[in-house]
Amino acid sequence: MKVAVKTLEGKAAGEITLDAAVFGVEVRDDVLHQMVKYQRNKARAGTHKVQTREEVSGTGKKPWSQKGTGRARAGDLKRTQDRGGARPHGPVVRDHSTKLPKKVRQLAMKTALSSKAAQGKLIILDDAKAKDHKTKPMAAALAKFGFESALIVGGAEIDVNFARATANLPRIDVLTSGGANVYDILRRDTLILTKDAVNDLTEKLKG
Repeated sequence: MKVAVKTLEGKAAGEITLDAAVFGVEVRDDVLHQMVKYQRNKARAGTHKVQTREEVSGTGKKPWSQKGTGRARAGDLKRTQDRGGARPHGPVVRDHSTKLPKKVRQLAMKTALSSKAAQGKLIILDDAKAKDHKTKPMAAALAKFGFESALIVGGAEIDVNFARATANLPRIDVLTSGGANVYDILRRDTLILTKDAVNDLTEKLKG
């Protein structure tokens, strides 16, 4: 499948042939769902925790006699029913990440790329380089494409001026081809790939 290539100024810069095995697969929502869950689970810190009975600050002295006071027995005042005591069944530090086969992850990436291509929300740039780091001219250049939000994927490295010029633009994300992922592709309306990014992703996913 052939797609027009544009420059950052919106001018025509030839065509590029996209590999159907990467950009033309069947869109499977179930695979995308699994992949997004996998990514979000992996991103969770898992550091939320409550204090157990052993960790609550306070004395371990028996507060009152075992019998004869008319109150329930108590060994200390760190119990879950005591004010300022431990919290029952609270969260503990743990790893929230889940497993997903490599082939499923690759299929999810192909599906994400194919979905943008099928929706007509895939733009191919000749390259992603800027003459300077000014945000205003970059915003004007990107506004010509008419999208509300976009993920821009460059090659193995991002041009320094381009990265700085887009850093303060709302709803615009910039990633290297190695950092491209399903979640970031889906969370933005339009996907913009440079020719280097197309070659890198094709080589990575075709095998």
